Amino acid sequence: MGCRLLAAIALSLGAVAFASPVQPGDDSEQQAARRRMVERQIAARGVRDRAVLEAMLSVPRHLFVTPDARLHAYEDRPLPIGQRQTISQPYIVGYMTEALRTSPEHDVLEIGTGSGYQAAVLSRLVRRVYTIEIVPELADRARRTLQQLGYRNVEVRTGNGYVGWPGRVPFQRIIVTAAPPEIPSALVNQLAVGGVMVVPVGGNFQQMTIVTKTDKGVAQRRTIPVRFVPMVEGH
Repeated sequence: MGCRLLAAIALSLGAVAFASPVQPGDDSEQQAARRRMVERQIAARGVRDRAVLEAMLSVPRHLFVTPDARLHAYEDRPLPIGQRQTISQPYIVGYMTEALRTSPEHDVLEIGTGSGYQAAVLSRLVRRVYTIEIVPELADRARRTLQQLGYRNVEVRTGNGYVGWPGRVPFQRIIVTAAPPEIPSALVNQLAVGGVMVVPVGGNFQQMTIVTKTDKGVAQRRTIPVRFVPMVEGH
């Protein structure tokens, strides 16, 4: 990445204000680290949607990881969050969020709450986020974190992501943050006509897949290779 392009990205971000209140532990050093993350790891790698960049500037990622991982919170890599699960690397969060092409009037279903970070980013962009986590301990922790940090338009449910959230259909957007071997039919059924789903698909070799639904049918487009934890099916 040339110096001129990096400077242009920094100038573009220069006027962006932090959209969420500063939280305890979210000091100027953390804000500076977050800005560097957005400039150098996300915008510099091709994420251009200004609303997505602003959302990622506003969400304190270090408060969604375990205390012993906070020093690494703004590095471009996944981090463990317990229960053999991880928080996705920042670039992938930015990539998937941009690929969703969200609008403020959208209701979004997320499969795989994890720490709650992706849901927090989406909450800055859409009307409401409905997120499902199969691991009770993670769902409880994410719910507490999101409530404590003031993300009021996120609802967390403990449950099986393979069946989606039937009581809230249809969803204009669906995002899946664990990899199923193939796209669950229930999620396709719960996607609104005109909707978009972003999901990593595969076993040992996974590809990000963008699903679009029209009144004529469903189309899939595979984009980049990725590595996510497997999507677990509950009972």
